[in-house]
Amino acid sequence: MPTESGSCATARQAKQKRKSHSLSIRRTNSSEQERTGLQRDMLEGQDTKLPSAVRNTLLELFGQIEREFENLYIENLELRREIDTLNERLAVEGQTIDGAELSKGQLKTKASHSTSQLSQKLKTTYKASTSKIVSSFKTTTSRAICQLVKEYVGHRDGIWDVSVTKTQPVVLGTASADHTALLWSIETGKCLVKYVGHVGSVNSIKFHPTEQVALTASGDQTAHIWRYMVQLPMPQPTADCNQMSGEDEIEFSDKDEPDGDGDGSSDCPTIRAPLTSLKSHQGVVIAADWLVGGKQAVTASWDRTANLYDVETSELVHSLTGHDQELTHCCTHPTQRLVVTSSRDTTFRLWDFRDPSIHSVNVFQGHTDTVTSAVFTVGDNVVSGSDDRTVKVWDLKNMRSPIATIRTDSAVNRINVCVGQRIIALPHDNRQVRLFDMSGVRLARLPRSNRQGHRRMVCCSAWSEDHPICNLFTCGFDRQAIGWNINLPALLQEK
Repeated sequence: MPTESGSCATARQAKQKRKSHSLSIRRTNSSEQERTGLQRDMLEGQDTKLPSAVRNTLLELFGQIEREFENLYIENLELRREIDTLNERLAVEGQTIDGAELSKGQLKTKASHSTSQLSQKLKTTYKASTSKIVSSFKTTTSRAICQLVKEYVGHRDGIWDVSVTKTQPVVLGTASADHTALLWSIETGKCLVKYVGHVGSVNSIKFHPTEQVALTASGDQTAHIWRYMVQLPMPQPTADCNQMSGEDEIEFSDKDEPDGDGDGSSDCPTIRAPLTSLKSHQGVVIAADWLVGGKQAVTASWDRTANLYDVETSELVHSLTGHDQELTHCCTHPTQRLVVTSSRDTTFRLWDFRDPSIHSVNVFQGHTDTVTSAVFTVGDNVVSGSDDRTVKVWDLKNMRSPIATIRTDSAVNRINVCVGQRIIALPHDNRQVRLFDMSGVRLARLPRSNRQGHRRMVCCSAWSEDHPICNLFTCGFDRQAIGWNINLPALLQEK
């Protein structure tokens, strides 16, 4: 029995599809005419001050709008069927079609043929509103590469900063607007120590490079140095947080936020007084960090200055002035006596203390809005993030222009660089966390579905490259910190 050739079969299927589409359109148009006539009859019986000509024009326009939406809906259904068919054909070869890109291109082509300006606007709006429908066909490996491991819940207000110790035992530290700083067991998620010495929001936490000592900055215009001693509990089996399927992103209300005492932070040991209090600022201390060696510390304040202190004596060594507006962050170089400060004046400054007899300053101007943070890499680079929705990579030897610029769709908060792999973690106002390399290539986006990820603004990120379970931590204004396992070799291979 003769068989039909592939090209003939394909042509016949396309013809049948066009025929069914035209029938659907005719049925839609006829039903629309009936509904429009019914609506006109109903409105004629109502009391209205509109002239009949204006009322009839409005009815016709509303009818056109409804027809446009129905036509686009039918087109979208057809595209989804085509994607399903193509994916079934390629499933054997282990390939899939990127449904979001395919549908976007076809819808854009169809919209370009429209002669009506109203129709064009409607299609653009409809494409935006249905992007979540078609994006469900997009397959990605980021879920396998970036996995949520643990959530750290216990603060009563948003968490501004997160940090990891550089010494054993390795613990996680969080600084919160609830006036406390907490230390956590990374493996179990249990609160180990609570510091309550501040009387204002705790805006920053950094650990001493060699000792079990923490440095916190606060809205009470001080920075505190305090000692802790922790004993790690035995690790327990961790529930798999990645069993939840789908990438559907939904909005959360306040009632969905974690309970403030979710993991019993109230019953952990409490430290009430610091070893040393650094008091020289006249405004909120927004950040603090240790200089290499841990014998000096630097603080950044809303009083537009950064102060350098001698840790042993608590004496002010240098007051770093020059910024025109409030400071937002400060960071020290891991191996050299260099400090970088960022400010709302759209600049960040590099302070050089390598020569004890003199300290120099260099100003970097490249952003158009508040510079929310600037951090060092292990080499001669600085990475800056801003409310202008850009991240810039700078070479300290050439300050005229950045060597790479990353453009995002949301303001960028406190960034952090994975020194070994040179990967930048970007926390955003829109609850996203994205990973980029130093050349500006996007590597991944951390999963954010209906039951995992941050539910409000992500404030900070911190890498811990040597930890076997979690090597990236994020915190946000949803009162929780999250530990992630990033498969760095697979991530770089994807690039």
